[in-house]
Amino acid sequence: MSNSSTPIKIIRKKTGHFLEDFKPGQIFRHKGGKTITEGLFTTFTEFSMSTHPFTKNARYARAYGFEGLTCSPGLVMLVAFSQTVEDISENARANLEYIDMKFGAPVYIGDTIEVETKVLGLRLSSSRPNLGIVHVQSTARKNIGDATEATVATWQRKVQVYKGDESVEIEGFNVPPDEIECELWIPPYDPNAKLAELAHLSSPDSYFEDFEAGSRIEHSRGRTITDEHIAMTAILDNTSQVHCNQYMIDLNPKQYVGGKLIVFGGIPFTLCLGLSCPDVADNAVGDIIYTTGRHTAPLQAGDTVFAATEILSKRDHPDRVDLGIIETRLFGYKFVRADGEVSADAPDDWKKVQIFELDRQIAVKRQSHYA
Repeated sequence: MSNSSTPIKIIRKKTGHFLEDFKPGQIFRHKGGKTITEGLFTTFTEFSMSTHPFTKNARYARAYGFEGLTCSPGLVMLVAFSQTVEDISENARANLEYIDMKFGAPVYIGDTIEVETKVLGLRLSSSRPNLGIVHVQSTARKNIGDATEATVATWQRKVQVYKGDESVEIEGFNVPPDEIECELWIPPYDPNAKLAELAHLSSPDSYFEDFEAGSRIEHSRGRTITDEHIAMTAILDNTSQVHCNQYMIDLNPKQYVGGKLIVFGGIPFTLCLGLSCPDVADNAVGDIIYTTGRHTAPLQAGDTVFAATEILSKRDHPDRVDLGIIETRLFGYKFVRADGEVSADAPDDWKKVQIFELDRQIAVKRQSHYA
C-alpha cells in the first residue's frame, strides 16, 4: 500500500518516432506481426468489394494451382503496411507516395506476415520547420522459419513526419535502397486443366484481349465510408492517432488536414482496387508492381469513393504465352458539394475531387487460353 504522503511518479510515454529519431540506414523490425485469420480475410475482402474468384471461390483458386483462397494484393498491403505505422508514421501528417511496391508469394488464410523497414532518406520541409519527409523501404515476409517462408511484398514510401522537438537541428540524408528479391509467383499453366469450364465465374470482358491502350474505364460502383473506418484501422493494428483520436485533433485543428479524422490511406487504396476489380482484374493472376502511387486529397467519414482506370499500355508476358501484361493508372475520387459549380464531370453544385492515383502493372489471362 502506497504512503499518501509519497508523490506518485508520473511517466508520460512517447509512442512512435519523430523526425529527429530517424537515422541513415536504420533498421526497424516491427512489433507484432499478423496472422491472416478467416475473420480478417473476410472482413477486408468483402469491405473492399473485390469480385476476384481467387478471393471468393476456393474451388476456382485450387483449380488454378493455389492452395486455397488467396489474399488480394490490397489486403496484403493493408496488413503489411499497418505494421510499419508505429515506428514510421505514428507521428506523421500525411503519407505522400508509394514507390515500387512489388508482390511475391501468395498469402493464404493461416499465413503470418512480419515486416522490416530500412530508413533511406530524410529531407526537411522548406516551408514548415516542424515537418520533414522520411523515405523508407519495407519488406514483408510470411511464415518466417517455416518451410513456406517467402517474401510477399516489398515497397518504398515517403511520409511527412513532425518533429518532436521543434528546436532540434536536423540534417538531411540519403542512402541507397536494398536489392530485394520479390517476383510475383504465378502457378504454371496446365492446358489439360479444363479451366475454360470455370470461365463463367469471372467477368467475361476483362481478358487481355479486351483491353485497349488509351481507353479509360469509369467503374460504376461506389462505396460510402462511415466511422467504421476507425474500427477497421484498429483491427489492422494501425496506431496512427490521426485516424482515431478526434480529441487530439480538436486541441489543434489547424495542424491536421480538415480538422477531422483522416481515413487510413490503405482503406481507399484497397477499396479502389476492389471497385475496379470486375472491370480490370477479375481475370488477373496477380498484380506485379505498383511503380508509384499517392494520395491527392484526404478522405473522411461520409465521403463516397469511386474509381476509374486508364489503360496505358499492353504487352506480351515475357515468360508465359497464356498471359499478357497491362499497365494501368488507377484513380480514386469523391464528390463534394460546391454551390454554383458547373462542370462536365460532376452534377451541378458538385465538384469531383481526385483522392488517389496508382500506376499498376497486372498479369492478365488471355481469353484464347482460358475461355
